[in-house]
Amino acid sequence: MQIDGLTSQVRREMYTEMVLIRKFEEKLIALAREKARVVGMQILAYGQEAVAVGVAKTLNPNDVVVSNHRSHGHLLAKGADPKLLMAEIMGKATGVNKGKAGTLHLAVPEVNAILTSTIVGASPPLGVGSAFAQQYRNLPDITVVFFGDGAAAEGSVHEAMNLASLWKLPVLFVCENNCWAGAQCLMDHCCVDDIVRRADAYGMPGIAVDGNDVEAVYNSARNMAAHCRGGKGPALIEARTYRMRGHGEHDPCHYMNQSELQQWAEKCPIKTFRARLKADGVLTEEELAAIDIEQGAVVKEAVTFGDDSPFPPAKDALRDLWIE
Repeated sequence: MQIDGLTSQVRREMYTEMVLIRKFEEKLIALAREKARVVGMQILAYGQEAVAVGVAKTLNPNDVVVSNHRSHGHLLAKGADPKLLMAEIMGKATGVNKGKAGTLHLAVPEVNAILTSTIVGASPPLGVGSAFAQQYRNLPDITVVFFGDGAAAEGSVHEAMNLASLWKLPVLFVCENNCWAGAQCLMDHCCVDDIVRRADAYGMPGIAVDGNDVEAVYNSARNMAAHCRGGKGPALIEARTYRMRGHGEHDPCHYMNQSELQQWAEKCPIKTFRARLKADGVLTEEELAAIDIEQGAVVKEAVTFGDDSPFPPAKDALRDLWIE
């Protein structure tokens, strides 16, 4: 399938970014097992890299991203510096938020990733506020809001969709349906199998896509972003994927069906995209291996930077809390 805008160069970049995200979170898995190496609960999107990269690759630099507690991939795909992000997760003064946010409430304003929130369902209303500001200022930009299938049941998400549609705001809602909300599987917390059907209730277009196929995500996001930019109001993407870890690295996830987990492991977005790129002659086995080594080195450098950085001094605790 030929997709507009997906040149060989863009496909190479997408693979590289997915590998970076995977290696970044693999390192966090290891660091979470060490005493006092990272701060707070590590909630990862391991195995969901295609959603972050596929959506972010369609965005312009001034487009805004609002994320949730599984945000590392979204931020890295939007262009966040791995060193500064790792330092923040370690609680260091050189981090993107000077060590005050940790891993769950990150903001990287220099790439217009304006906030993440671990409060389930909090991101969509805040994203709607961003989109309202864009519309009010007559900007050509859009806001993308990432949330999970668990958050889709929150009243705040429904309120956000209703208001965005009513006011024709330029916001793209992206539901990463990874089949789990904490320890509850989708059938236990959602009354419908297809979350995308909710788009009809709010008069917006919606599409369900294989969230483990980065090119399919890119194509859907490209079309839906164009709708939002055209002044036609919001849109919804349901990216169907799977949570390959526990809710956080503290969670041994004994409740998950290991056979089902293995089936989804075979659908790994990096593994399948790697095979496709090789089959299409976009990257050779040697080039693919080189990318793995290079991105591993990027993550290693980020960890070294974080380790070498100081913790913020106590006197800075009350700084940067507001702007005059």
